Amino acid sequence: MPPVNRSLIMRANRLLGAQLVENNLVKIEDLEKANERLLEVLGGNMPRQISVLGILAFEHKVVREEDILAHVADHDHIGLIDLAHYDIEDELKAKINVEAGWATWSVPIDREEDVTFIATAYYLSPAVRKFWEETVEGPILWYGTTMEGIADLLESLQSAQPSATGAMPEA
Repeated sequence: MPPVNRSLIMRANRLLGAQLVENNLVKIEDLEKANERLLEVLGGNMPRQISVLGILAFEHKVVREEDILAHVADHDHIGLIDLAHYDIEDELKAKINVEAGWATWSVPIDREEDVTFIATAYYLSPAVRKFWEETVEGPILWYGTTMEGIADLLESLQSAQPSATGAMPEA
């Protein structure tokens, strides 16, 4: 894994965890255990496992992903989307940086004029939002989605573009 991605993964997960605790969605003790587990899986080659949210929700079962999505919809007023029912244009698919998608659990799904639509399971992480704000040109319209939706999309993109490291869409 490139050092830049490792750094981004660590920042994204650390700041997501802090926001989960700050918003009373998980306890600090649970986050500490999840962070220990994250360090264990970080060296592996299984991107689906490299997620503090996944560890908290699916391994330790201390938070439900649905509760986090409801929280961001209610408190941050972002829409929710089911990526299983969304078709991304082939031109945009070819430009998606899959490694950045795994690192941030976020994927650009559309572009209209100068606005980029990004689906994310990690909206609460300021590092994720900052990364994408610095990566794409123009404003971003955020949508919350499940980790499974992001993972399924990224895996399908990886199989379609084995060296999927393309840059984000240019304006």
